[in-house]
Amino acid sequence: MSKNILLQTNHHMQQCMQNCVDCHWMCLETVTYCLQNGGKLAESPHIQLLLDCADICQTSANFMIRISDLHQHTCDVCAIVCARCAEDCNLFSDDLQMQTCVEVARRCAVSCRQMATAV
Repeated sequence: MSKNILLQTNHHMQQCMQNCVDCHWMCLETVTYCLQNGGKLAESPHIQLLLDCADICQTSANFMIRISDLHQHTCDVCAIVCARCAEDCNLFSDDLQMQTCVEVARRCAVSCRQMATAV
């Protein structure tokens, strides 16, 4: 592997790790927000998906930090969960916190999808 490809891969991996960390943080912050505001925001399936997303993002970041040869698999699952989380949060399109969560989760889904398919 040439030095340029290695540097590019490291840059993409670092960006993906940061997106995972950001999404982990945002999902946990959004859980607190949802529970404080109640109603449909605090319904169990929504909270569970936010927590699932936070957990897989943290796990994916950890696999990449360790440069695990399995990180592509965790990134693949992370992309799926983040996309689903974004779709769910987008149901609350009139809520700024939820829309911020949508943006962060979508960004993470895209970078994880790219990392999962990187050769």
